[in-house]
Amino acid sequence: MAATLLLLLLLAVGGAIPPPPPPEEAARMARFVLHNCDWGALATLSAQEGLRGRPFANIFSLSDGPPGPFGGSGVPYLYLTDMEISVQDLEINSNASLTVSLAQTPYCKKHKYDPQNPLCAHIIFSGSIVKVNDSEADIAKKALFSRHPEMESWPKDHNWFFAKFNITNIWVLDYFGGLKIVTPEEYYSVKP
Repeated sequence: MAATLLLLLLLAVGGAIPPPPPPEEAARMARFVLHNCDWGALATLSAQEGLRGRPFANIFSLSDGPPGPFGGSGVPYLYLTDMEISVQDLEINSNASLTVSLAQTPYCKKHKYDPQNPLCAHIIFSGSIVKVNDSEADIAKKALFSRHPEMESWPKDHNWFFAKFNITNIWVLDYFGGLKIVTPEEYYSVKP
């Protein structure tokens, strides 16, 4: 009992992550990877002079809920400002892709997996970025500020807003043999 409580406490405060689901559970793996990652690479189609129409990737902090085994909704929330170059791209075309990888966690380092090794699972989401409505803003705020407390002190004059990645397609690379396709319905129907 005491060991179980200690494990739950370590997980809740950002300690070691539990082992990932088996490769045959791709939807659970996608949820697991997102919930255990704090940032991802967001790719947009650039609207910037000299890059217009070309892919442009940038790093963004994200969260699907408070850390720990019971906090994930599966929805990638972001805290954005119109001053950011990728957000300016999204104002022209809200379509984007988002990649998150266990390479940012202790898991891959512990197993000596290179970030490009399929056993160091990564997930590619395709969809669009949308501002959250007022009723969802509190959920997004709790999700983001619980993992990224510094965000609360970011300059108010930057007009920060909460947004979410509206998932339309999901690809999972977590084992040898190529990508696995997971539907959003499959993804949201499982727990990490």
